[in-house]
Amino acid sequence: MSISTPVPLSIPALECLYQTCQLTPKAVVSWIFEQVNQCDIKGTWTYLIPQNEVLAQAEKLEQLSAEARASMPLWGIPFSVKDCIDIADTPTSAGCPDFAYQAQHTNPAIAKLLAAGAILIGKTNLDQFATGLVGIRTGYDVPHNSFVKDYIPGGSSSGSAVSVAMGLVSFSIGTDTGGSGRVPAGLNNIVGLKPTRGLISKLNMVDACKTLDCVSVFALTAEDSLKVFQVAKGFNPEDPFSRREACPPAHLDFYQKGQTFRFGVPEKQYLNFFGNADVEVAFKKAVETLKSLGGECHEISYEPFLEANNLLFKGPWVAERYVSVGEFVEANPDSVFPITRDILLKAKDLLASDVFESLYKLAAIKRVVESLWDKIDVLVVPTTGTAYKISEVTENPIELNSNLGYYTNFVNLLDLAAISVPNGFQTNSLPTGVTMISQPFTEGYLVKLGSMFHRCRVEKLGATSFPI
Repeated sequence: MSISTPVPLSIPALECLYQTCQLTPKAVVSWIFEQVNQCDIKGTWTYLIPQNEVLAQAEKLEQLSAEARASMPLWGIPFSVKDCIDIADTPTSAGCPDFAYQAQHTNPAIAKLLAAGAILIGKTNLDQFATGLVGIRTGYDVPHNSFVKDYIPGGSSSGSAVSVAMGLVSFSIGTDTGGSGRVPAGLNNIVGLKPTRGLISKLNMVDACKTLDCVSVFALTAEDSLKVFQVAKGFNPEDPFSRREACPPAHLDFYQKGQTFRFGVPEKQYLNFFGNADVEVAFKKAVETLKSLGGECHEISYEPFLEANNLLFKGPWVAERYVSVGEFVEANPDSVFPITRDILLKAKDLLASDVFESLYKLAAIKRVVESLWDKIDVLVVPTTGTAYKISEVTENPIELNSNLGYYTNFVNLLDLAAISVPNGFQTNSLPTGVTMISQPFTEGYLVKLGSMFHRCRVEKLGATSFPI
């Protein structure tokens, strides 16, 4: 079976085509590899699984009985994985070719996805050692935005987002420490679900900040991200940072259409679009859309969140990055992207007292934020206040990267759940997004609300021609 037209890779669409025998997994795999070879998006992949191996896996799936297929919620669904997550017998590079090693074990979440019938296409590019939000700090080809080539794709999970946006896979597994699972989603017109810390196991991966890292999901729709999350999650006793799922507050279980809700936005003096009028207009439209969906808008002080932001890269948590890969950086300084190397090596100067002082600050901030949830159900912010050209980031790498984290860096520090969903386009055709943030274990609520919002704000899925 050969395919001559584009294939819709949203999970329900692909499932329908399989069920009606219009497509087979082998045909989809062959088509994907054709698209990958023809695709004009450089720097998306660091490693592709050999096509013959992927076709063999697809054939095994096709030979299963109908009963076996029905037990696999992701049967025949293609996906990619950020190249800081281990998959046995494939290389893990973390965006640094000289660091690459052949993985001996598979991350538990990836193992669950494979067991559920998902088909792995390859590993995707990232900001080296997951340090950055721009997506271009890599030892491989520099990736670019799915819509406008001169612009960054966002990071650190750049390749993951681009592979989904371009319709090359149905979903991708990334990571998120300070926004890496949300910023690229917002800049590429897709969904980025950042679950509660510890719900998806981080075992067998290259850590950025081990106490903060989350495994995240990129997908074309919010519903798709939830389906993948439900397969991938689960307590892992071998992972010391794994957590058992808890029930959310009763009113934040699942959002229902027409249900009233309270959403917070930063007070006007805290809103920062870094001179980008288009994103400012888009965010105003987002607020009006949420009101039309039953939302009651409350302006809140953003000061506690900015204080938490400062702790991530200006505080001692950067030392965790040194713990993870510092020995390699010290021994191989020329192998590491210069900005990344400087960030990691400066962490050596931190003192133990710095850690405790920041932990005390964070505890105080958490106490302030806890009271906020008595007033609102969800905090809504722009995913990023603006977007930058690759050339701009090259000339001013630190400040512009920091700007991209203005609305993202605090989320894991404060142990919150979040989802980035598309919010329309700028006049230069670049996407923009909003992020919905709430208390831990509220993924179901955020997905339902995000899905309703998504359908109100855009017409197409990712950078594809398929309607939402």
